[in-house]
Amino acid sequence: MPTFSPLWRNGALALGLLLPGAALAQQPAAPAATPAPAAQAPDTVVAKVNGAPITAGDLAVASDDPALSLPGVDEAQKQGLLVDYMVDLKIGAQAAEKAKIGDNPDFARKLAYFRDKLLLDEYLEREAKKAVTPQAERALYDETVKAMKPEEEVHARHILVDNEAEAKKIAARLKGGEDFAKVAAEVSKDPGSKSEGGDLGWFTKERMVAPFADAAFKLEAGKLSDPVKTQFGWHVIKVEEKRTKPVPSFDEMKEQVEAYLTRKTQQDIITKLRESAKIEKTAAAPVAPKADEKK
Repeated sequence: MPTFSPLWRNGALALGLLLPGAALAQQPAAPAATPAPAAQAPDTVVAKVNGAPITAGDLAVASDDPALSLPGVDEAQKQGLLVDYMVDLKIGAQAAEKAKIGDNPDFARKLAYFRDKLLLDEYLEREAKKAVTPQAERALYDETVKAMKPEEEVHARHILVDNEAEAKKIAARLKGGEDFAKVAAEVSKDPGSKSEGGDLGWFTKERMVAPFADAAFKLEAGKLSDPVKTQFGWHVIKVEEKRTKPVPSFDEMKEQVEAYLTRKTQQDIITKLRESAKIEKTAAAPVAPKADEKK
């Protein structure tokens, strides 16, 4: 059964506390997924620890934590585990408060750091959502597609052997009418394509080593090559088809477009903030060496 990621490796686990996921692992598997619980108002109290409330909003925050990812666990089960996790977290935090951990200067510095980090993350996420609109995505896609140059692709098969003499014998068999796929399955040394009858699918010229690519792209569709030598051995190539590489659709590119726009928006925000800020580095500030100064 899945367990929580060891989020508390330096915290609760060191105290010997049991992660909820570990408790779950001792139970028999659920016979079927249970219905997801109905949405609750963020301030709905779901548990109390020594009088301190844990709310549905707290669970939502924990649920967004990548360290608490539970792939394969249905939502109702996950929510139950998160309640147990938050209970243990609250117990540990209360114990840390009694131990005056919060009074430690190092802890105060960590708290300030993570507060700044969370503020920045939330700010960048909010601003990126404003900028990454369907119109901006479409405009970037159209601009990118317009700049793409037509690129030729080849769909080819090959048979790989150890030496030229063997390659010549295979070429003779193929020119004599034997089926390429059957011969490839019988003698090819390429484990990646042998079971596919030597089929390499569609590829552009730069994806293959130069001697192989040069030979394949010179051939007409349906033709066989003479033996071709590369660092992998000797090849006999058959070109099945040629085409101009199709432009990927907007739907195929949408995730990449969104990720690029989000990243660029956030980088631009930081750049503008730096330009408008008064930044002073003291003589004590470490300076990273330039690339050409590194040894």
